[in-house]
Parts: sequence; C-alpha cells; structure tokens
Amino acid sequence: MRKIVILYSMKEAWFYNQTINRNVTCFLCPHNCQIKPGKRGLCGVRENIDGKLYSLVYGKIIAEHIDPIEKKPIYHILPGSSSYSFGTVGCNLSCRNCQNWQISQLDKNFPIQGKDTTCEEIVKNTIKNGCKSISYTYTEPTVFYEFAYDCAVIARSKGIKNIFVTNGYINSEPLKKVAPFLDAVNVDLKSFREETYKKICGGKLAPVKESIKLMKKLGIWVEITTLIIPKVNDSLEEISDIASFIKGLSEETPWHISAFYPTYLMTDTAPTPASILEKARNIGIEKGLKYVYTGNLPTDEGENTYCYNCKNLLIERCGFSVIKNNVKNNKCPNCNVKIDGFFK
Repeated sequence: MRKIVILYSMKEAWFYNQTINRNVTCFLCPHNCQIKPGKRGLCGVRENIDGKLYSLVYGKIIAEHIDPIEKKPIYHILPGSSSYSFGTVGCNLSCRNCQNWQISQLDKNFPIQGKDTTCEEIVKNTIKNGCKSISYTYTEPTVFYEFAYDCAVIARSKGIKNIFVTNGYINSEPLKKVAPFLDAVNVDLKSFREETYKKICGGKLAPVKESIKLMKKLGIWVEITTLIIPKVNDSLEEISDIASFIKGLSEETPWHISAFYPTYLMTDTAPTPASILEKARNIGIEKGLKYVYTGNLPTDEGENTYCYNCKNLLIERCGFSVIKNNVKNNKCPNCNVKIDGFFK
C-alpha cells in the first residue's frame, strides 16, 4: 500500500433525490439513507452539501496492488492472470469481522484519505503491468460507484475485464447501469440468516439475495464466497441452505468456502476448523454444485478445479498460484465436456 495522505475532493453523486429542507435520500444501496445537510450516509463517503449529494472518494484510492485473480477469489475467469486491484475508504456494511476495517470503517467526521488518481491512470497502469482485468476491491465498490463505473467504461474499451469484489448490497438501478461493463463479480454471501446480517454486518440478507439473482439475470459471471465463522454461520443446516440457494441460481456458480481467523471486533471467536470446511464442501457437491472450493486453509483438493463429469484434475492451485491448467478451449481434455467460465 502506498503512503496515505489527507485529501478531500468531491463529485456529485448519482442515485439520489432531494427532499424538503435540503435533505436528500440516497438510493445507491438498500440502506436508502436520508441525509441532512452537512451529514454523511452510513458508508461515510457520500455527503449532503447544501442539498446536493456528493461522493467524497472519486479518484481517491486508499489501496492498489497487482494481485493474482485467484485472490479475489475468481477461479473461472482467466486463471493464473494478474488483476490490477484498488479500492477507496468506506463501506456500506459494518461487519464485525472485517479484515480491512482500518480503511472500510472510517470515522465519518474525518477528512477522506487517499491518493489522487484518474480513471485513465488506472487503466494505463493496468496495461503497463500486464494485467488482464481490474478488480474493484479491498472495501466495497458500491460506495465508490461513480469512479468504478467510469473506470470500467474505459477499461472495457481497451479489452480489459472488470471485476467487482462486493458484498452485494446494491440497489437494482445502479446494478443494471454498471452491468454492461462488468465481466465478473465475487459476492460475499455472509450468512443465510437475517438476524446474522443485522447483528454481525449491519445490513439485511434479502437485498443481497436479490442482487445475486439480478446479477445472474444480467449475464454477469458470478462466484460466491462464504466465510464460515464458528457459532455464527457454521451449522450444517445453514450451510445446506446456502448451497441450495446457489444451486437454485445455477449449478455452474462457483462457491468459495473460506476459513475465519479472529480479527477486528471478533478476536474472541475461534478460527474455523478444517473439518467444517470439508463438510461444507461435501454438502455443496452433494447439492449438485459443479465447482466448490475451500480457502484460507491448505487442503488436498479444495483449491483445485475438477471436471464435474469425469472428475479429471483440470486446474491445480497452491494458495493463489496456478500450478497447472489443463483446460483446453474451455473443455475438459479427458471427456470433452464444457467447463464453465472464461479460460483463454
């Protein structure tokens, strides 16, 4: 991460209405924040200034790295390639287990931190570093929507793929607007219980499910990640419910099941045992999902891609590295069945 400096600039936000007494209602995400003059929304980066809503993070990136695309995690789009990854401060959820809480959970009274940049510079750096995609990540791309959208439009014109790594907490109108420029998303489906979303994340489950369904309908490639947290969402019943939901979307939707490690406000919660991840993976496979992965813990099989038809090893991984990729023309070389994704 580059050195952080204090900066502050504004761009008028999209997806809001003016109401009485110069108040505004933001419609970017399901919080639908009603914001008084001089105040910010729950994300901390959209402020009402004299009756107009402004994005405070347009062109203000707090983190940028060249990452393996597997780190997102995205396993079925250009495996083994690099993705130019960046994010701004702020988030529209308040997860107690956030691993990037230092930049996502900011004090709403503080000036915005970040490094000045432009969409053109983002795309230029992507090409310069040989990256095949841009990942909008680290915090939540929804809260820096305007900047992400403008970057995605330019990137698409240069043949660069766009990836949102997101919590899925976005309303349908902004999702439909950006969809033509989005190639893939990884959605963090944190739980399948409303009470958990409310208590642990500061949000609701229902809008996330609707967003995922809409993403699939709009033709975006979707991969889903679930962080399994002991005594929070690790019951076999809930894991089975998540697997059933994903199967209902489509059996080719990859599911990444990840291990939790104590962090932020949940340092008193134990790490996830490997046995739970293995059980969850088996549940996903038994439900009929073609591609189920485990992450954050080394396993013999959980990181690899296998042919769902003949069980042939297709892509061998170690952590975020691809050791071997046997997919030929998007097909299994052993049985010639189509493997879902984009592997060129």
